[in-house]
Amino acid sequence: MSKDKRDSDDIKGKAYDSKLMKRLLGYVKPYKGYVILAILLNILVAGLGPLRPYLTKLAIDDAIANSDYNELLNISLLLVGSLILQAGIQYVLTYYTQLMGQKIIYDLRVKLFSHIQKLSLKYFDKTPIGKIVTRVTNDVEALNELFSSGIVMVFSDVFQIVWIFGFMFFMSWELALITLSVLPVLFYATFLFRKKVRDAYRQERKFLSRLNSYMQEHITGINVVQVFSKEKDEFKKFIGINSDYRNSLMRSVYYYATFYPVVEILSSISIALIIWYGGGSIIQSAMTIGVLFAFIQYTEMFFRPIRDLSEKYNIMQTAMAASERIFDVLDDDTIIENPEVPKSIEHYTGKVEFKDVTFAYNSDEYVLKNISFEINPGETVAIVGATGAGKTSIISLLTRFYDIQKGEILVDGINIKELSKDELRKRISVVLQDVFLFSGDIQSNIGLNSEEITYDKIVESAKIVGADRFIQQLPNKYNEEVKEKGATLSVGQKQLISFARALAFNPQILILDEATSSIDTETEILIKQAIEKLLVGRTSIVIAHRLSTIQNADKIIVMHKGEIREIGTHQNLLAKKGIYYKLYQLQYKEQELSGV
Repeated sequence: MSKDKRDSDDIKGKAYDSKLMKRLLGYVKPYKGYVILAILLNILVAGLGPLRPYLTKLAIDDAIANSDYNELLNISLLLVGSLILQAGIQYVLTYYTQLMGQKIIYDLRVKLFSHIQKLSLKYFDKTPIGKIVTRVTNDVEALNELFSSGIVMVFSDVFQIVWIFGFMFFMSWELALITLSVLPVLFYATFLFRKKVRDAYRQERKFLSRLNSYMQEHITGINVVQVFSKEKDEFKKFIGINSDYRNSLMRSVYYYATFYPVVEILSSISIALIIWYGGGSIIQSAMTIGVLFAFIQYTEMFFRPIRDLSEKYNIMQTAMAASERIFDVLDDDTIIENPEVPKSIEHYTGKVEFKDVTFAYNSDEYVLKNISFEINPGETVAIVGATGAGKTSIISLLTRFYDIQKGEILVDGINIKELSKDELRKRISVVLQDVFLFSGDIQSNIGLNSEEITYDKIVESAKIVGADRFIQQLPNKYNEEVKEKGATLSVGQKQLISFARALAFNPQILILDEATSSIDTETEILIKQAIEKLLVGRTSIVIAHRLSTIQNADKIIVMHKGEIREIGTHQNLLAKKGIYYKLYQLQYKEQELSGV
């Protein structure tokens, strides 16, 4: 299956896919004890229902016909007892099937989330977040019904039909055949229903995924929507997507609204035939009233599990559509693999080497071409260049968010592909231009709940970067609540927190990716003072648009269209009067015009 096809919302398969079902049943295997118990209880509860019409037949033909009050009392007590016993068994059955379903869904959701965390950034580059959320929430929840009331509870309907057949043929095989005479029409109606509802449910999952993706994207970007007054336009688009989802739901409603009355009509026809034939037999003294009365009850009971089975089919269809999408994620191999036997570095010094590195996000569309440079331990190296020159790609490759097509990247002389990702990334801290803060408090956002980072270490890191000044002014200080994405904090405050976060992990290699671009002048002064202390003994890579912030770098690498064009110190590069000189002159003129 191609990647494009697997990423599509229009995944289509069989109404019942044995391979998918086999994989789903694999999650049931750890709880087979629950399944065995449920099947046994289903056999009992399915038999208690059909027992009651037979007891009614005995009450009419034996007790009432013979005016035997004691027999009538005994049969009545048996009826009440069967109802109480059925209720008790049904309680245990429902509890354990729901418990099993929740345990299975828990396992599946954990596995799915764990797998998503392992996927490389390439997967998230091409997959909308709303679609991923749909997989973990709606699609997994759709499987909950299959495990808790589908796979196991279908036995109840099947066993009930078997019990009903048994009692009917035991009492009167002629009436039993008359009852079954409508089955060919019922089977044909069920076949049409299954065919129509299958496609309807796939459409539902597709449009729900689109709706979630649209909602997530536009809520995340609500500030852009509002600042450009695009609310009405986006609302119209939402109405269209929402209408598609509603219409797909209504198609399912239509099929069910048609199918259920057909079942009721066939049930009524069957009862009418029984009354006609049975009544005639009673007139001819060939049948008792109790048998006729019991058959009317059996006919009503017979069509009930038929309706329930169609509902179970509905659950299975939803589950098949959902499982296609869930396994589509679980089967995605966009993963940066760890080596089978990873190497280790006893003493990190922070030396970084790029040797003839060539990289493309998409095949043959290279964003980096033959990149080679060396950063010695403790050096501060700046990378500059126009937007799209490949600066951030270098950082993404060093942290191994992507794998290169050609060349080598070495840390302390070892190819990073020979190191475990955890080991590599523990030695690197990154401060990005777009800071992401989690819901929680300031303390957890700096330490990321790491057991190795103490509260004192968090405070110390915040003091070094100057974040402690504004944190101490907050009502709850380090326990101050942080809203989603740090909505209540300024851009500069969020940058300082991310800086403290990077420092708290005590990295050998520190990366600043446009880290001071969104900070005001006063905050930038604090950052510069902190950087002087922070960079001592650490290898640092600084990506910056403002060249004034990297003039003291040990080495400056100038990127242009994915290639290294110049390497040198600030003064050396100015003397060359090349690309760096032009960038510096351009920014100098911009500062003059802006009055800086």
